[in-house]
Amino acid sequence: MMNAAFRALELDWRYLKLPVPPERFEQTLMALSGSGYRGANVTIPHKLAAHDLADELSDAARAIGAVNTLIFNDGHITGDNTDAGGLLDAVGEPPPGTALVLGAGGAARAAAWALGQAGADVTVWSRTSERAAELAAELGVGHSERPGPSELLVNATSVGLRPGDSLEGLPLVDARVVVDLVYGAGPTPVVRWAEERGARVVDGLEVLVRQGARSLELWTGREPPVDAMRRAAFQPTV
Repeated sequence: MMNAAFRALELDWRYLKLPVPPERFEQTLMALSGSGYRGANVTIPHKLAAHDLADELSDAARAIGAVNTLIFNDGHITGDNTDAGGLLDAVGEPPPGTALVLGAGGAARAAAWALGQAGADVTVWSRTSERAAELAAELGVGHSERPGPSELLVNATSVGLRPGDSLEGLPLVDARVVVDLVYGAGPTPVVRWAEERGARVVDGLEVLVRQGARSLELWTGREPPVDAMRRAAFQPTV
């Protein structure tokens, strides 16, 4: 997706996947910053560590407490979080009055913060109710062990990451718009559930494209070629 964007922008840049164990994350980050890299995306399990190691944080990263995008500039490391804005871009309409976020990890934090900032009445749920209560208190949103219907539903749990994942125990409530942050080769269990009920579905690949577009703009200062990125994400080529 990113390499397709660089080609569209005629930039001689490369985007590489670097598997890094947690115990080597800090060392790797410092090496990248001094080795000509312009930036990096950070995913599980490094988002909190990236937040703590950045020299400077955006307002979103500071409020969410997690970083998914790093910008390197002459040894200075800026941490940002494009998960939040990417979610809102993917939804593509003003958030409805009520929103339910399932999960209490980094993705859930970004979703809850973004929707709350956009004016939605946000409730969070987690299988571990203490984590939901803690997240809600930090972000100034609500939490519930037995949530009711909501206009917008966001799945920020890991359900759907593994083949055969069950929806059992997940409080999938009636919603007009359903966002699943999980993505894979085909429809996830949550996406199939939402489609069967006639909800408007925003899948994880669209959210990935939108947060990636925001990261790319931070690195390059250029308007991201969203269509080219979407084509590459939905129809990858070797």
